[in-house]
Amino acid sequence: MDQWSIVWSARESFFNGLLATLELFLIAAVAGLIIGIVLCYVMEYQHRVLDWLIIAFVSLMRAVPFLILAYLFYYGLPEIGLSMEAWSAGLLALVIYHGAYFFEILRSQRRVFSGGYIEAAVAQGFSRYKVFRRIILPNIFSSSLPLLGNQLIICLKDTAFLSIITVQEITAAANGVQSTYFIPFNAFIVAIALYWGISILLELLIKRLSVYGAKRGMSHA
Repeated sequence: MDQWSIVWSARESFFNGLLATLELFLIAAVAGLIIGIVLCYVMEYQHRVLDWLIIAFVSLMRAVPFLILAYLFYYGLPEIGLSMEAWSAGLLALVIYHGAYFFEILRSQRRVFSGGYIEAAVAQGFSRYKVFRRIILPNIFSSSLPLLGNQLIICLKDTAFLSIITVQEITAAANGVQSTYFIPFNAFIVAIALYWGISILLELLIKRLSVYGAKRGMSHA
């Protein structure tokens, strides 16, 4: 049996790893974006203490390597009585870590958003929430799409680190095949192809969303 035949015989392991990676990534991406949007909305109130806490949180996430955060949740929290399964710990790390980066991306676009739109909305009697939901968020989200797309791909790649805390995703599947059959080149080529395929789909989705946003006039540039 040649090496590619061995890889094919282990296709179920790769398929299960792909499903786990997609599940982790999709949940983390959606939850992280929600965190970023909520934090961005809270910043609209310009509350000094809340703003300071949010900035401190983002600064901490930017300073801490993702793998250290995953280690902390899986191996460190049990020492204070908070135990989680590897999948849950890994997912929580992804959500919190990338939520901070999604917020930072949205905040950077909020800083350059034209105040004229907001003043016009307020003059029409829009509440703060309605201004954010209908004016600010659609525009800053649309203008942030390229950066958000890059962050989504980073989030996808960060799922590979979770194999170190025993999460059975694509990298863990490839590592299991190579360690069993001693075919690292073939096993990891398959893993690379799977990550690449997902990344291409993400890029196409972001391009479609960018075109849609441009047609709807969601731009403040």
